[in-house]
Amino acid sequence: MSAPDRILRVKIQLDDWRPVIWRRVDVPATASLKALHDLIQAVMPFEGYHLFEFRADDRRYAIPDPEWDSFGTKTVSAKSIRIGSLVERGISQLAYTYDFGDDWRFTIMVEADQEADPTLEYPRFLDGEGRAPPEDVGGLSGFETFLEAMADPQHEEHEDVRRWYGGPFDPADIGHAEILKRVDKLARRRVLGKAGFAKSRGLIQ
Repeated sequence: MSAPDRILRVKIQLDDWRPVIWRRVDVPATASLKALHDLIQAVMPFEGYHLFEFRADDRRYAIPDPEWDSFGTKTVSAKSIRIGSLVERGISQLAYTYDFGDDWRFTIMVEADQEADPTLEYPRFLDGEGRAPPEDVGGLSGFETFLEAMADPQHEEHEDVRRWYGGPFDPADIGHAEILKRVDKLARRRVLGKAGFAKSRGLIQ
């Protein structure tokens, strides 16, 4: 199976939280870790305001920053590493951290390596459970307080929290329509990118 024909089925799960918040997606094996970051942001969904990193096999993958590397941990560019290349090295699980302030930690598990369906566009969102935390809610402890205040109209912070978030928050509603919209945008960007690459090399007119 050649690399462009391979699709990886990936499960994304928030660490240290119950009930479990997770998403399952299909992503091209040729996608970079930066593209996987964009997909995670789309399916949670987050807004991409903050820094991120992946860790696997004692290596750190992120957007290189000389200041970070000065601490002794060399950063490999997430834009230059393909997910499929990690799988070929026997890596099927990665640690992903988003927003080093709130410190959202996820486990990324490659569940399957399979042929692409030529009738479908990738990446694809498949399923999941649980509404993801809002941006800047204050990490796991802040999210717990947020949920308590949202669920109880008598809570002293209920009105403030609702106003800050901009409306009600249903922990069971993952926001399926919004996720599909975001992932479709990524899929279209990928298709247009491939077409632009082919055109630049005279493969299409």
